[in-house]
Amino acid sequence: MRNVGCGSWWRVRWTWLGDFAAVSTGLPRAAAPEARAVRIGKQIAVGRAPCFPLPSFYSSLPSALLPMPARIAYLTAGAGGMFCGSCLHDNALAKALGQLGWDVSLIPLYTPIRTDEQDQSVDQVFFGGINVYLQQKIPLFRHLPRFLDRFLDNPRLIRRVTSKAIEVDASKLGDLTLSVLQGSDGNQRKEVKRLIEWLGDSARPNLIVVTNMLVAGFAREWRRTHSAPVLVTLQGDDLFLSGRPRQWREKCLAEIRRIDPVVAGYLVHSRAYADLMSEFLGLPRDKMQVTPLGIDTADFQHLPPRPAPDGVFRVGYFARLAKEKGLHQLVDAFLALRQLPGTDCVRLELAGWKSPEAEAFVESQFERLRQAGLGSAFTYHGVLDRRAKLDFLQRVDLLSVPTEQAEPKGLFVLEALAAGTPVVQPAIGAFPEMLESSGGGILVPPANPQALAAAWWELLHAPDKLRELGARGREYVLTQRSGAQMAASTADVLERFLGQG
Repeated sequence: MRNVGCGSWWRVRWTWLGDFAAVSTGLPRAAAPEARAVRIGKQIAVGRAPCFPLPSFYSSLPSALLPMPARIAYLTAGAGGMFCGSCLHDNALAKALGQLGWDVSLIPLYTPIRTDEQDQSVDQVFFGGINVYLQQKIPLFRHLPRFLDRFLDNPRLIRRVTSKAIEVDASKLGDLTLSVLQGSDGNQRKEVKRLIEWLGDSARPNLIVVTNMLVAGFAREWRRTHSAPVLVTLQGDDLFLSGRPRQWREKCLAEIRRIDPVVAGYLVHSRAYADLMSEFLGLPRDKMQVTPLGIDTADFQHLPPRPAPDGVFRVGYFARLAKEKGLHQLVDAFLALRQLPGTDCVRLELAGWKSPEAEAFVESQFERLRQAGLGSAFTYHGVLDRRAKLDFLQRVDLLSVPTEQAEPKGLFVLEALAAGTPVVQPAIGAFPEMLESSGGGILVPPANPQALAAAWWELLHAPDKLRELGARGREYVLTQRSGAQMAASTADVLERFLGQG
C-alpha cells in the first residue's frame, strides 16, 4: 500500500487464511508459512500472498492498489539441449526479480530451458516444439484433440527428444517463423489460444515480458481481450532473421511491424543494440529501454585464487562453436600468433556447444590447426557445467570470442571478467559499452585476425597489464553487474509500464 504524500516506507502485515496461504513471489514454496518482505512496486509489505483465485479485475489494477506483488509472466524460449544465452539470462533475471519480491512466472516456449543454475521455470511448455513443427508441416495436427496435444507438449517427452542432437536446416524455418509471428492468423492458432487462456485464467499477469520478438505473435490476440501490457526483450532476433532467405525475412519483418502497436516497449542491453534493432526491425527508437545485462555472481564471489603461472599462456574461447561467433577468426589469429618467435607456450582452449549443423565447419577449423602442426596446442573441452565453467574461466589467461555480428548480450564477457580473466573483443555490438565501463579488456577492429593476434601478443608480454585488466573487470562485474543490480534496473523499467493497460 502506498503512503501518498511522503517518501517513507510503509510496512504492512497481510493476514490470509492459514493453510490456504501460499507465496507467489517466485521463492520456494517451502517458505510460504513464514512472513517475509515482498516488494510491491517500490513499497514493502511483510506477509503471505494468496494462492486462491483472484478476482477478474485484478490484472487491470494499477500497481499502487495491488495487495500483493505485481505478477509478471515471463515467456522464455527453450533451445533444446543447448545452453542458450537467452535462457541463461532470462532464468537469472527471473530469479533475481523474485529475490526482490516480484511474483515472476518463467514460462518456457518450444522446449524446457537448460541452464547451469537452478531452473526457475514452471514445469510445462507452451508452443511445444514438436507440436508447433507438426502443425506447420501437417495440417491434421492443427486439429488434434487436447489430450494428444498434452502428450506432445509433455516436458519429459520434449526433453527426451531434444536430448539427442537433431539436425535442422535453420534456413528452411522461414515459413514456421512467419506463422508463429502471425499468431491467431498462423498455423499455430491453437497454441495461441491455449497460451492466452492459461495466462488469463491461471497466471493473471499485470505485465508480460517476452524473450524475443519472434515469439510475440500472440500479443495482438492477448491485447484484444486483456489489458496487461506486453514488453519484448530484443536479444538476437536480427541474427536469426539474417539467416533466413530474403523472401521470408521481409515477410517476417512486415509481420513484426504489425505487432509493434500492441507492444508497450522493448528491453535491450546496450545503446548500440537499441540503435541497430530500431533500424533493422523498423521499430520506434523511443520504445527501446536499455537495461544493463548482469549475471548471478554468488559463486564468483568465493572463487579460489587463480592458478599460479606455469609457463603456459592460455587463450580461451567460451561460446557456441559457430561461424557467427567468429571461430574461424579465432583460428586465423592463433595461427598468426604462433608464427611469431617465443610463442610456443601459447595454447588455445575452447569450450561450448557444437551443433550438428556446425559440425563440418568446426572440424574444418580444427583441421587447419592440425595441418599447421598445432594439433597438440589446442583442446576442445565440450559443453561445461557451471563448476567446470568457473574452473575453465579461471584457468585461461584471457578470453576472446571474435563475433562477426553485433552481439546483443555477451554473457561470456561478464562471466570471464567476474572470474578475473580479461577479454579481447571486437569493437562491435555490446562489447564497446561493456569494456569502456569495466576497463577489463581490449577492443580490436572487428573481422581483423591480425589485430586480435597483436592484442594477444601485447598481453603475453605484459603480465602486469593482464593482471590489472582482470582485477579491474572482476571488481566491476561483482559491484555493478550482479543479478541483483540487473533486477533492480529492470524493475525500475517494469514499474513504469505497470497499470498502462
